[in-house]
Amino acid sequence: MKQFLVFIRKEFFHVFRDRRTLLIMFGLPLVQIVLFGYALTSEVKNITLTVIDNSRDENSRQLVNKIRSSSYFVVDESSIDYNDVLAAFRKGSAKCALIFPAGFGNDLLHQGKAQIQILTDGSDPNTAKTVVNYISSITTAYQQEISRQRPLKYLIIPEPRMLYNEEGNGSLNFIPGVMALVLMIVCTALTSVSVVREKETGTMEILLVSPFKPLLVLIAKAVPYLILSLLNIIMILLLAVFVLNVTIKGSIILLFLESMLFIITCLSFGLMISNTTNSQQTALLLSMMGLMIPTMIFTGFMFPLENMPKIFQLISNLVPSRWYFLIIKAVMLKGLGFKYIWKETLVLLAMTLILLTIALKKFKTRLS
Repeated sequence: MKQFLVFIRKEFFHVFRDRRTLLIMFGLPLVQIVLFGYALTSEVKNITLTVIDNSRDENSRQLVNKIRSSSYFVVDESSIDYNDVLAAFRKGSAKCALIFPAGFGNDLLHQGKAQIQILTDGSDPNTAKTVVNYISSITTAYQQEISRQRPLKYLIIPEPRMLYNEEGNGSLNFIPGVMALVLMIVCTALTSVSVVREKETGTMEILLVSPFKPLLVLIAKAVPYLILSLLNIIMILLLAVFVLNVTIKGSIILLFLESMLFIITCLSFGLMISNTTNSQQTALLLSMMGLMIPTMIFTGFMFPLENMPKIFQLISNLVPSRWYFLIIKAVMLKGLGFKYIWKETLVLLAMTLILLTIALKKFKTRLS
């Protein structure tokens, strides 16, 4: 038994000396608990609600105050018109709007019923439906409250409208998210083992004595995956159009160019991982496990980023798939042009240059 205990003690020393094992055992559960506890929720909160009050009477103000007192919305009562709201939806700076017609209070008091319009961004149908349900619920509670105060029963009729998705097709948000997830994981994982494989098989010497410059070696490693990933994009789009009945509203050429940029970003990420690791197992662990959870969480297609704490919203800016997801939604679902996505494109381009520079710096031209 004494020898057995000594052997167990030795194994504990091995575990404590291996930092990667300790990181997987304690770091990964800690990160997952924090993320799942604070960041992941399907509940819609802190959504900015733009209010266009053409009535400006007591009833419209009371209903707006009811909505403001809830934890779901941040009410913006800027004096803008209907066209300005539509422009804000195109830019992505607005996701929902509440419009009161002129004479809202007068119609409610004298005719017993009145209408309000709820505009939502249908490119995210789950959030849009949740927003409509929240506003409808608050409206119902308000009309019951004023009906108890007066002998007549009043009826407020919400008229929801989903911009860019009138039929409420749930696949519209799913397809861009899957494109971002698949390309981010597959491109990065496949490329991450490309250089490491040469090290493990002993063929790195051949590459190092070849007349190619290091940059050309890295590009040659990435080109096959770039072509195969573009074929992957074509397959996904064909399935989306002919199987899921998704209409591509924007430019196909712009869609492909932006997808190509994102693929190059992912390939650059994979090359950086490949040049900073010494085994295929480690490279795959970093690219698959290390990127899958951040991509799923911080892209925005599964969980609304607005619900997350500010620190997680800042972290999401470092995830390339988040910017690609915004680009695909704008081009594919809203039919917008380059002037609406140039900032996101610039972010992806900057990430690509930074990752390629790091990969080139870490590419060893001498074997140790």
